[in-house]
Order: sequence, then C-alpha cells, then structure tokens
Amino acid sequence: MIEKSALQGKRILLGVTGSIAAYKAADLVRRLKDHGADVRVMMSHGGTQFITPLTMQTVSGHQVSLNFFDADEEAAMGHIKLARWAEWILIAPATADCLAKLAHGLADDLISTVCLASEAPLMVAPAMNNKMWSHQATQQNCQLLRQRGVEFIGPESGDQACGEQGEGRLIAVDNLLKHLLTKSQPGPLNGIKVVVTAGPTHEAIDPVRFIANRSSGKMGYALAQAAAEAGADVTLISGPVAIHPPSGVHCIQVESAQQMYEAVMQQISPSSVFIGCAAVADYRPAQAAQSKIKKTDKDDLSLQLQLNPDIITAVANAKQRPAMMVGFAAETDNLPYYAKQKLQQKRLDVIAANQVGEGLGFGQDNNALEIFWQNGHKSLTNAPKLEIARELITFITERYHAKDSI
Repeated sequence: MIEKSALQGKRILLGVTGSIAAYKAADLVRRLKDHGADVRVMMSHGGTQFITPLTMQTVSGHQVSLNFFDADEEAAMGHIKLARWAEWILIAPATADCLAKLAHGLADDLISTVCLASEAPLMVAPAMNNKMWSHQATQQNCQLLRQRGVEFIGPESGDQACGEQGEGRLIAVDNLLKHLLTKSQPGPLNGIKVVVTAGPTHEAIDPVRFIANRSSGKMGYALAQAAAEAGADVTLISGPVAIHPPSGVHCIQVESAQQMYEAVMQQISPSSVFIGCAAVADYRPAQAAQSKIKKTDKDDLSLQLQLNPDIITAVANAKQRPAMMVGFAAETDNLPYYAKQKLQQKRLDVIAANQVGEGLGFGQDNNALEIFWQNGHKSLTNAPKLEIARELITFITERYHAKDSI
C-alpha cells in the first residue's frame, strides 16, 4: 500500500455495466482500496451476468447496490443516499447502452438514476465492440456527455473479446488508476484555464466542396491532453478532424475560420493561457455558392478569395487578452526567420515552429519543434506528439508562473 496516496479517503462510487470487461472491475476495486479509497459498487443487471455481486462485495467490503426497486433500500431512498455519498462516480466498464441512457437523461435503472441525482464529477471508461464505439449514435452521445463535463477515460485500441481489433477496449487498470491518481493531485496548472485551438478549418466553396489544409489536429489534441494532465481547465476549439477529444477536456467543434474566431473570443480571459495550434485558413471564398458548382467546358475556373479574421492578432489586441499567448508556425523553409517575425508581429509570448512538407509535420505521429521567445530559443527533438506536447506544456507552465511572479 502506498502511504499518503492522493486517493486516501476518497469516496468513489463504481458503476459496473454489462461488458465482458466487467471482470476487471474486481482488480480495479482492489487497487483503489490499496490506495486508501473508500469504494462502493453499484451494478446493472448486465454487469451481474459477467461478475457476481458477491465478488464485488468481497473486494469492496460493502454490500453491492443492485436494484432500484429494492424495497429495503428504497424505503430509505437508497439511490439518493448513494448519490450524496459519492465524491466521484466512475462507471467502468461503461457500455454503449449506459452512455446512451446518460446522454439522454434516462433513469430506468439504479446506475442511471444515481448519476442523474448526483452532483459528483462523473467519469466513464467505455468498453464495447469497435464498430459500436465508432457508430455515429455512440459518438453523438459521447459528444453530448463531454459538453456536460463528463470525463472519458479511454477506450484503448487492440484485440477484442469478439475476435476483432480496434478502438473500444476498456482502458487497462494500471492506466485507469494512473489517471485517477493524476486527477486527484493538484497539477502545476491547477485552476488555470487553457484554451487550445487545433486542426484545420474548412472554408466552403459550395455545399460539397471546401478549401482546407493537411492538418490532422494531432498536435493540438496532444497539447490539450498534456494541459489537462497538468491540472488545467482545458477548452479545446477544434476544426474538423478524425480523432476523439482527450479525457477531461471541454471540446467545441467548429468548421470555418469565422466560427473558430467567434468561439475563441468567447472563451479567452485575462487569466487564461491561449495556445493557437490550429492551422486556420488565411482566405475563404468571398461568396460560397448555394448549390453545387457544375463542371463546364471551360479550361479554368476562378474563385475570388477574401481574408479570414486573424485569430491570434485579435486575441492579442482583445481587452480580455490572456495572461500568456503561445502561437504555432508551420514553415517549409527559413523556419527561424519566419517564426521570430511572427513572434514579434503577433505580440506572442512564445512561438513553437515546426518544419512541414514531405513526410514532416501534418498528419504524422511524431513532431519536432523549435521554440522561440524574446531573447531565447529551445529545441524539442523528434518524438511522439504527446511527448512533445508534455515538454511544451512544462515549458509553458514555467514561463507562465515566472511571468505571474513578476
């Protein structure tokens, strides 16, 4: 047992729903108790088909709550007592059915009712077939829950019980425990709002075509995750991408540069940190066609473009200018010159520049950054984007606190 664990005395209410991964819940409870947490368990009917309530009662040391219609329990309003007792509610595993109930406010079993009646932070660790996880209905439910502040932990990708491979596996118990320990410890950015922009923007030509760039959003999403790990209250403003938002991050989805501008201006504050990582389109069609532009016999087609709002310049000049501003520069050549020029022109505190082109930058899993600030420079050598993001967030944290102490 780890002495003085960050989870010592934490009242955690664990919901176990009907996934084959329910067998891992016993190990999770045991590990949480090793760290001094007080764990109580509630199970859905499906959950009891994979692991017995007696097992969960034995490892938790408490009677397991099973039935919303238990006369003895409900005579004392048992579901309300559970809802008030919990400091955290964690549902692991959380099935697609469970997520759908939570998203739409259904309360037809004990777990969904307790969640609806509680003001405790709610965390879910999804577990389901990869096709169920990627289905549009499930993803829309997840988006609704994230918008309400529900924290997603996982899922992971790999072999599944059905014999298929893909994203949807319950996060490993070690990783889940690590996440909970990190969450319970004040990080260096604890209480600080961080606004991150990520991904490309799509500028409509007509209803079926748009102008865009090659940004995948991976770097911005990694930065949002790293900032959340550091304890920040993170808002991620994302253009269209094919990746899921990190756990514990409030994500605002936008499409165009104008929409991103409006979302950013609503989120910034004088005490916040702004990280402009999005590859925002500089121009948009002056007039988007209302119907599809048809192909003609002409050899060429001209589009009139107009300038998009410069988000970073607008933030720098806003009355609500953030306490710290970090920009990104993606360059194909003469990187130091253009990065330093942008640092001065945009009135940034820090700029992170990376080389893009064939096999570099956009869409890649790795990255390398050159960081510039007034009279300073630092290199982050090629590494996975999440590692680079954590290094950059550490640097930003140091600069933020140094600036705050002046």
